Amino acid sequence: MKSTINAKDVAKLAGVSQSSVSRVYFEGAKVSKKTRQKVLAAAEELGYRPNEFARSLITNRTKIIGLVMKGVQNPFYPQVLTQFTASFKKFGYSILFVHTNSDEIQTEDIETLLNYNVAGVVITDATMSLNVAESFRVNQIPLVFFNRKLSRSNFYSVCCNNLSAGRAIAEYLIAKGSKDMAYISGNENTSTSQEREEGFSEVVTQHNLNFKKYSSDYTYEGGYKTTLAIMEEEALPSAFFVANDIMALGVMDALRKKEIQVPAQVKVIGFDNIGMSSWPAYELTTWEQPIEKMVEETVTYLLAEMIDYTGTAEAVEVDGVFVERKTT
Repeated sequence: MKSTINAKDVAKLAGVSQSSVSRVYFEGAKVSKKTRQKVLAAAEELGYRPNEFARSLITNRTKIIGLVMKGVQNPFYPQVLTQFTASFKKFGYSILFVHTNSDEIQTEDIETLLNYNVAGVVITDATMSLNVAESFRVNQIPLVFFNRKLSRSNFYSVCCNNLSAGRAIAEYLIAKGSKDMAYISGNENTSTSQEREEGFSEVVTQHNLNFKKYSSDYTYEGGYKTTLAIMEEEALPSAFFVANDIMALGVMDALRKKEIQVPAQVKVIGFDNIGMSSWPAYELTTWEQPIEKMVEETVTYLLAEMIDYTGTAEAVEVDGVFVERKTT
């Protein structure tokens, strides 16, 4: 037997034309029930699988979803990738993973997605200029920003409700007696960090309190180094609200290095509820992002748009849950 079975082999065994085999595997193509059964039986006998990429060159459609991600070092995003892979697999779609090295998705990343004729695109922790994003609209490829928003609501986005989360965290810390608080942000140009700060700031201001903001980069090292710098140059705040969990773990380890007791001397709250946050060494109080629900919203939208493209622009926000552990 040949090492690679092709449509011609299936056609010969089934006693039909090669074009009939192609029609069986092309969605929407007309083919008789009898021919379909013969082709599928021959394909099963030979172990034939259609070449999805070759088919896409003809139909301009694939069963591939492009997923663009930058922060693979942040445990939150591998969790997201796992969820998306499992969810799309249920509907017969595969994931084309594109790792971008920059905060803003690059031209070569766009070209990769377009060259593979992806059926849809999910962009997680990267931004995109409106001009670049138009490439997808022109080609009627549905696009979702996951855990991100563009500055203008020109595209569909799915996020945790970061504003309400920031407010709830501020209210909680104030109720715990915290007065001099600090916020450690992620990348300042991201909507997630901006909205978490906005909600937090709104409540703190309403209570006539102040807080100091420190900029970091959503990494463990960023949280660690920022906290050491704060302790060297300024008085330690009574509470830290940190824009994501991986930075918060860095904050805690920096505090331990200086023998600062958590929560007796300072409280720490993170954001995401990654698996590591519940480890006995940390037991971090945090805000859980509802990944499963956010992925479900994204998948539902993309599946509908891939059938009937509308280009609907909407910012969907999903409520998260406060998770209280031993750092507060």
